[in-house]
Amino acid sequence: MRVTVDLDSATPQYEQIRAQVVALITAGALGEGERLPTVRTLAADLGIAPGTVARAYRELESAGQVATRRRVGTVVTAPTRSPGRTDEIARELVDTARREGISGPDLLDLVRSALLASPNARAAE
Repeated sequence: MRVTVDLDSATPQYEQIRAQVVALITAGALGEGERLPTVRTLAADLGIAPGTVARAYRELESAGQVATRRRVGTVVTAPTRSPGRTDEIARELVDTARREGISGPDLLDLVRSALLASPNARAAE
């Protein structure tokens, strides 16, 4: 599992982790039943506090994306989705943003803001 944290981003570190894990699950890079790294391992790899990773995992668990089990660890519980029109729409959004001169990090911030402002923000995750 490849997750990174941008320490200079306005997006909280736990949210960066949560969003990347959801993206990996959605894209099929993490399948149902696959184990995530332990909180301490991922925190050490990213150079951040274990509590930050723990919060990301709690958010993922409350959204039904993962489950934490004794002696097993944290595993993916959400099935991957098959690619469809959503992938095409995402590519169109990226292409449009590039034509408008919007950087990748700025586009991500715009999308996060839009998601958080959505009335169904938690349901969509």
